[in-house]
Amino acid sequence: MTTAHWSTHDTPAGPFTAIVAADGTVLASGWTPDAEELAPIVSPTLRPGELREKRDLGAVTTAVHRYYAGEFDAVDAIAVRQRSGEFLSHAWDVLRTVPAGKTVTYTELAALAGRPDAVRAAASACARNACALFVPCHRVLRADGAMGGFRWGVDVKRRLLAHEHRIA
Repeated sequence: MTTAHWSTHDTPAGPFTAIVAADGTVLASGWTPDAEELAPIVSPTLRPGELREKRDLGAVTTAVHRYYAGEFDAVDAIAVRQRSGEFLSHAWDVLRTVPAGKTVTYTELAALAGRPDAVRAAASACARNACALFVPCHRVLRADGAMGGFRWGVDVKRRLLAHEHRIA
């Protein structure tokens, strides 16, 4: 049985929890105080058998605090592990290249991922992203500039974008 650790920290956008594998790789993260809410979004093949709370997750905790202090690239170096089909996995990698202070549309994400006609699949990559903040799906907007959806709420998405635009 594999064991992963989790920790919750207060942020300006609300409590942020991360689940981290033994090697320090993020398996899931989001704006919730409840690790049990995050556990089901971890890919079944990666899902740990046991979750243990740990106050400090080392580099992950440091990166989250640095991000909120305005060092947006601090989260870029954190390894994430998600599993899905080829396109979703590639789209998650592409999302990690969208810099703070910038946004792309779902259409642009599809094109950047090499499949310009796969707009729905690009939206699905955002919806199925288990590693929020580290894979910045909050930087993707609808073609008309509207927020679109966000697993953690449109208010959190709006706050993240405002934070990045204010400092970037």
